[in-house]
Amino acid sequence: MKIGKYKIHTIESGSLLLDGGAMYGVIPKPLWERNSPADEKNRIHLKTRHMLLISDNKKILIDTGSGKNWNEKFEKIYGIDYSTHDMFPALAKVGIKPDEITDVILTHLHFDHIGGAVVFENGKPIPAFPNATYHVQQGQYNWALNPSDRDKASYFKERYVTLAEEGILKLYNGNFQFDENINLVVVNGHTPAQQLVKVSDSSNTIFYCADLIPLASHISPPYIMGYDLNPLQTLKEKQEILPQAVEENWHLFFEHDPKVAAGTIKMSKRVFVLDEIFEAL
Repeated sequence: MKIGKYKIHTIESGSLLLDGGAMYGVIPKPLWERNSPADEKNRIHLKTRHMLLISDNKKILIDTGSGKNWNEKFEKIYGIDYSTHDMFPALAKVGIKPDEITDVILTHLHFDHIGGAVVFENGKPIPAFPNATYHVQQGQYNWALNPSDRDKASYFKERYVTLAEEGILKLYNGNFQFDENINLVVVNGHTPAQQLVKVSDSSNTIFYCADLIPLASHISPPYIMGYDLNPLQTLKEKQEILPQAVEENWHLFFEHDPKVAAGTIKMSKRVFVLDEIFEAL
């Protein structure tokens, strides 16, 4: 797919397992397990999937996945797996080296979105994409420095403070037009100042949903994660964004869905449903 000056690629960096009840909030298990079968520990399979945007002078990666160098206990709890997909080999398949990435747009700083922003040499974190500028919202960075007891388990400061210390972390305050084709759209239900990425030209739009709509099944507005700090705000944000996505025939990009990379949606009997489905772009 190409939008404006950007050729768009799907990059998969790994997978993980998260509790199905936490992923679906108040939705009963008999409804969600049809789309997301759980293991014996009630965990469901998620991917970490990214968009890579390539123009003549930019190579932009959105989010970085879980990354590596976690301890064995952590990897076991979350089922972190790179046996099928891994960031650097996935980039190599489209002819991109880590040092060629010019920008990394971080939707937010939870470990499964920021973990791969650094690699470790002799136990020290260093930028995984050494020539890139990393982009995140100021409000999310401030929150990540002092998260609540409810969500602090999702934040690991060495994965993002390192970027600030290296002088390569750029902070934004609110919605921002990144360039003529890319807009950063701030939502606050999941976590303060999560930024979603809208890539558009005069005829096409793709919208990187991040954790507003992590799985394709979350297109239904009440399907809201138990992880969200402000679920009623998430509901409001989905109710504002989804009708526009239908009206303008956006492609929605799902960061965590194990099968569906992207899709268009339509209204059917007053319910949002998937229309055209893409396993990759």
